[in-house]
Amino acid sequence: MATMQDSPRSPEARLGMQVEDLWDVQSPQLSPKEKFNACFESIPVSAFPQSPSNHVIEIKSDTSLAEAVKILAEHNILSAPVVNVDASEEASWIDRYIGIVEFAGIVVWILHQSEPPSPRTPSSGKALAAKSNGLTSGLEFEGLDLGSAPTTSGNFFEDLTSSELYKNTQVHDISGSFRWAPFLALQSSNSFLTMLLLLSKYKMKSVPVVDLGACRIDNIITQPAVIHMLAECAGLQWFESWGTKKLSEVGLPVMTPDDIIKVFEDEPVLQAFKLMRKTRVGGVPVIAKGGSKAVGNISLRDIQFLLTAPEIYHDYRAITVKDFMSAVRNYLKEHEEAFPKLSDLITCKKNCTVKELIQLLDHEKINRVYVVDDDGNLEGVITLRDIISRLVDEPRGYFGDFFDGVLPLPANSRV
Repeated sequence: MATMQDSPRSPEARLGMQVEDLWDVQSPQLSPKEKFNACFESIPVSAFPQSPSNHVIEIKSDTSLAEAVKILAEHNILSAPVVNVDASEEASWIDRYIGIVEFAGIVVWILHQSEPPSPRTPSSGKALAAKSNGLTSGLEFEGLDLGSAPTTSGNFFEDLTSSELYKNTQVHDISGSFRWAPFLALQSSNSFLTMLLLLSKYKMKSVPVVDLGACRIDNIITQPAVIHMLAECAGLQWFESWGTKKLSEVGLPVMTPDDIIKVFEDEPVLQAFKLMRKTRVGGVPVIAKGGSKAVGNISLRDIQFLLTAPEIYHDYRAITVKDFMSAVRNYLKEHEEAFPKLSDLITCKKNCTVKELIQLLDHEKINRVYVVDDDGNLEGVITLRDIISRLVDEPRGYFGDFFDGVLPLPANSRV
């Protein structure tokens, strides 16, 4: 068995040693992916290290949107499970939680309030939205210059975050924007393989792990956390056998140049976020006006700056992608310790190895890397999910009735 020169330096590295022990006893007739499947199926998800804070941040369902945004920003997280305040103390976990609220979900809900009513809708779309959320009238909407994405003025979000609508609307009012209802969770006895498949093939960005005894979420495993675990396993035989391969050897990048969804720097930033929502991508490269090369990157996690720092846009008549990135960068120079950096355009070449890519993603704390040629032209994009999906395969009939009982999305689901 290969061992590290020193004792494992982190919980993730110690977990890697467990995989190493299992790797050594696998049949030589198995393919590399079959070996990975066998190893990860043998490790319970409860072995995954806890989040750095060592506890899960939860938001109560009667929390206002303003307070929810404040909680997410203060803890530097993009989402949190929502606790149903009406659930009894004896409630099961599935009744205790109503979903996971995200920065993106809050803004998506807000954007829907800004859309013009459908011609087929007998009443004002804004009034209906107000009624559906328990507001007494649509006046809160009418007082805001919502407009459309191309015409939204720079003071829109500043007006919004000081409005009664924003202060009085509660998290449970926007439950239609939640990804799951309530959401899909794992038990501590489920396997690593199950978790990895959910984060890759089934496109979940995070997987809650439930303590059935306490009926509470014990841990939340994210795609970045898995990438960090892999980075900590450098030097171990099982990781090196896979990590030293070139990207093309493992089928990366998955997305080709023609598949890449792009935005231009002079486009309205809200249009960019709407495009990401419509196409279900987490980020897009920003192309220079009149050019063809990427000059930046904008992602769904950047959407938080529309709510946490709305005052930085009030001098703009309309907020373009370029304006947004410039305003946020200037703001972050003054608040470097308090806020995460704006998503940068991080690139690599096709001859990069999987290990080098994982270490780059983990070091930069980013969710995607753009593959470029020697002239800087885009050749593809690789996401965290792409990497995890190259590690394991779903065996035939693996999930069985696992998804039975997962409630469907609400009829008014926006995501």
